[in-house]
Amino acid sequence: MAEEFVNWSGSIRFTPSDRAQPKNTREVTRLVTGARKASRTLRPVGSGHSSQPVFNTGDTLVSLDSMNGVADADPEKHRARVLPGTGLHQLGRQLAKHGLAMENLGDVDYQTIAGAIGTATHGTGIALGNLSSTLIGGRLVNGLGEEVAFGVDAGEDREHDLLRAAQVSLGSLGILTSLTLRLEESYELHRQNWITHIDWVLENFAELIETNRSVDFYWYPRSDLAQVRMLNKPGEEPDLVPEGRLKEDRTGPSYEIIPNDRHLHFEEMEYMLPLDTQLEAFRQVRERVKTRHRATVGWRVLVRTIAPDRAMLSNAQTRPTMTIALLQNNTLAFQQYFDDLEPLFRRFGGRPHWGKKHSLKGAELYLEWGTFQRIRREMDPGGVFMNDYLRELFAETGE
Repeated sequence: MAEEFVNWSGSIRFTPSDRAQPKNTREVTRLVTGARKASRTLRPVGSGHSSQPVFNTGDTLVSLDSMNGVADADPEKHRARVLPGTGLHQLGRQLAKHGLAMENLGDVDYQTIAGAIGTATHGTGIALGNLSSTLIGGRLVNGLGEEVAFGVDAGEDREHDLLRAAQVSLGSLGILTSLTLRLEESYELHRQNWITHIDWVLENFAELIETNRSVDFYWYPRSDLAQVRMLNKPGEEPDLVPEGRLKEDRTGPSYEIIPNDRHLHFEEMEYMLPLDTQLEAFRQVRERVKTRHRATVGWRVLVRTIAPDRAMLSNAQTRPTMTIALLQNNTLAFQQYFDDLEPLFRRFGGRPHWGKKHSLKGAELYLEWGTFQRIRREMDPGGVFMNDYLRELFAETGE
């Protein structure tokens, strides 16, 4: 048996029978072919930042840490081919050497690029999609041990079904060996963090999201204050600024300015809801937290926005989206808190973040769930990449 694996927050622990760390596509192919012949399974893992058991396995856990870096870049076409184990923290600097940058990043940058894309990690901004929407092509090794190109790498357009399935796949189609990303020219951002009262945010949310490139806010349940984070290219800042105290004001490369530094680990539940500038869902969350959970909630509630996209399992598919995330220090109880709020998110048409705590089982909220499952079975007919969690999620009891 290999050593125990523990995820970033500490809530998931398991011991695989073996660990593998392939260095190239040939070694990935050998792993898949061997697992298929032995009727065993493989699960890829990135940084382990997910708090859902997407990577759990009693067989072989596959780390792609040795497959990292920018393989090639095309600044004129604003794209680059990136290897799957590249950490987001390192990727920003590597792309900058080619004059390129991701159009957006998430709240943290601990993840690998393949893990972040596979679970639809996102940042904030009504005109900015999640990270998965920037995947325009790539290659993967499917469950038959075949290397398959998709998207621009296969000469296909961005509406091709395999690309839209691969953009958010939870590692269920195969092991990614390269990712071709749509990028921007390198740019700087001016970040301002304001402390204000939550009532000011509720009154001004519509204008905030329209006038800032990126904006989000934390609500602090015990004080009823909020922290509003505004990110804009220098010289493009809006006139509207929050009433209150300026906590942070700095400018730098986008990959340094967007992510937050998280020394404390936490558990999180996040749901993606249809965009509502009146914030009715948040208002109900706020009321319930104040009524039932204020004494035990140690962290804050985070609200962000995402542009719509076309990925089959994207939680922002086809609709402008707002997100509400419940954060709780990982040393404190979280299950009762999350369980109480999750039905409220679902009543508002919420879709869960695949990498965060949730209890969704099945296809109620995804328009192309059936198409995705057909593609997944074609790519992995023997269930090489399945685990108990994915079997339950996909309702595949026979694999």
